[in-house]
Amino acid sequence: MGKATGFLEIDRKDRTYTDPKERLTHYKEFIVPHSADALKDQASRCMNCGIPYCHNGCPVNNIIPDWNHLVYEGDWQNALEVLHSTNNFPEFTGRICPAPCEAACTLNIEDSPVTIKSIECAIVDKGWEQGWITPLLPSRKTGKSVAVVGAGPAGMACAQQLARAGHSVTLFEKNDRMGGLLRYGIPDFKMEKQLINRRLQQMEAEGVVLKTGTEIGVHVSFDSLRENFDAVVMSGGAEEPRRLDIPGSEMAGVRAAMEFLTQQNKRNAGDDEMRAAPRGTLSAKGKHVIVIGGGDTGSDCVGTSNRQGAASVTQIEIMPKPPVKEDKAMVWPDWPLKLRTSSSHEEGCERDWAVNAKRVIGENGQVTGLECVRLDWSNGRMEEIPGSEFVLKADLIFLAMGFLGPRKAGMVEQAEVALDPRGNVAANVDDYTTSQEMVFSCGDMRRGQSLVVWAIREGRQCARAVDLALMGESTLPR
Repeated sequence: MGKATGFLEIDRKDRTYTDPKERLTHYKEFIVPHSADALKDQASRCMNCGIPYCHNGCPVNNIIPDWNHLVYEGDWQNALEVLHSTNNFPEFTGRICPAPCEAACTLNIEDSPVTIKSIECAIVDKGWEQGWITPLLPSRKTGKSVAVVGAGPAGMACAQQLARAGHSVTLFEKNDRMGGLLRYGIPDFKMEKQLINRRLQQMEAEGVVLKTGTEIGVHVSFDSLRENFDAVVMSGGAEEPRRLDIPGSEMAGVRAAMEFLTQQNKRNAGDDEMRAAPRGTLSAKGKHVIVIGGGDTGSDCVGTSNRQGAASVTQIEIMPKPPVKEDKAMVWPDWPLKLRTSSSHEEGCERDWAVNAKRVIGENGQVTGLECVRLDWSNGRMEEIPGSEFVLKADLIFLAMGFLGPRKAGMVEQAEVALDPRGNVAANVDDYTTSQEMVFSCGDMRRGQSLVVWAIREGRQCARAVDLALMGESTLPR
């Protein structure tokens, strides 16, 4: 514990943002980091609880009190070592994780948790600045080979851990660049992509073979992986979007959120417009945009639309408006349901809750509006309120209503693995094995759509399970 009275003397102060007028002019990150002295103060607020609920709140079980103490002491290099002992990519989670650890922090009972996420990000950023993060080479090679299919955070974490255990690992990705939703789903203003690139460089130096533009089940058969590798890990994500099944939803102006976000990220990467938009360029400039879905993906569509110069942006959500403040006695230390306003919302957006889309209105195949109805949830179920119909003006409608699991065509079908009742690849969290021998699965492909921090956890745990199956024992952390 850095300072016994820190939590009594120092108030919570998190990172700030640059002014919205300035940040809307670009796609760069806009968080203003703390100074070293401010970070020391914030770290001193950690109470080093006898039962550290932050551990349980964090899916990768970060050893948070330990690195808080080391930051307070100014021992950044050891803080980095402790941080990396549980998390392969803390620069990812330090930017885009919703920080369930902070919700579980004992100080959150008073609504003032330790700024865990900010401290985590500062530790790893300093590690890169100081050159402390280098390739970790195995002391020996095992002679075993593993194919990891899908280079999102789960696949990347799994591949890196297996390479460090001495296995020969090939990481396959169907897209032209690796990173999964980190690359093409998360806007650059939330996480710039050079962060992914330098981790991939580290992984290559550690022996991971990176193969992009290779879709298993299309360019390479799944059977060939079985024949040429000792084990296969399926980490292809949950990419099947939930559709909007209402009249008019077939119009060209109704598009999946991920298509919109991917296009802009490809433009930012310098891709040709036609390459970035095979179905036609999407631009919100001068248009009235409606985003259906109140989660993070919807928020990302809001921020991207505003940067493109939308005339207006409205986000609707089918569920009722959450409370501004949760009932701590009811939910702490679990993740609470409460109103969350993102930086993108602050940049300009109308938000409406308990609204259901009924019909897309258009002329000559072009979207002109969205007919909606208000909902009553007072009886615990969705009931339309008679006479509450209204129309929102719209030129573009983006669907950010979540995902239904992995795409079945291609790899999943060829692998002939069993699926769970939700349509995900069936595998437990003890050994991550599927119904096929020496075929494993982790991340969103196994658990359904989730957080980057859960993907990293599953990738790490799956790597240990593969190592144990190949070698009979494993020194990789669980």
